[in-house]
Amino acid sequence: MINLEDKNEYLSVTFADQGFSGLEIISKEFDGCTFTGCNFSEATFKRCNFVDCEFVNCNLSNIELGYSKFSEVAFHESKLVGIDWTKAAWSNFTFAAPIKFYKSIVNDSSFYGLSFQDFVLEECKAHGVDFREGDFSNSSFTYTDLTNSLFSNTNLISADFAEATNYAIDVYRNEIKNAKFSRFEATRLLDSLEIELVD
Repeated sequence: MINLEDKNEYLSVTFADQGFSGLEIISKEFDGCTFTGCNFSEATFKRCNFVDCEFVNCNLSNIELGYSKFSEVAFHESKLVGIDWTKAAWSNFTFAAPIKFYKSIVNDSSFYGLSFQDFVLEECKAHGVDFREGDFSNSSFTYTDLTNSLFSNTNLISADFAEATNYAIDVYRNEIKNAKFSRFEATRLLDSLEIELVD
């Protein structure tokens, strides 16, 4: 077991099956680290820095981000429910999304107003997620369930929604030029047109 109080910088360290639930983790640097099967639920990250890290099969539900930084961080098959990602410290000069999600649960989270071009949210469950006022152009939402997620004044130019399901996107209130949608699910886009489809 690794005690996070031991030092402030961790380089290429693997954390496996550790419990950090409810801990307050302050001013720690993680570079090239891998977290596998770890529980961070209800933990608080204050001014921490994650660079080129991977989280696999971890629970990060309801974590507090307290001005922490993320760069090239990927989450695989993890649970990340109820996270306000707007509380992290994002660079104004980031063009590609600093975080990516694969086969994860990100329900009830907020990305409100964030500029995450090339964002990846693939094969995820994303119920009740707030994407309003954000820039998610060139992003991938493929195979993701977007039930009750919010899109308004959202830049979705060239975004890929192939095989995504249960989204509600108003074509008048969002930029969707060159975005990709599966033919069957794309009928959802007509909801905002207030028209009636007949056979």
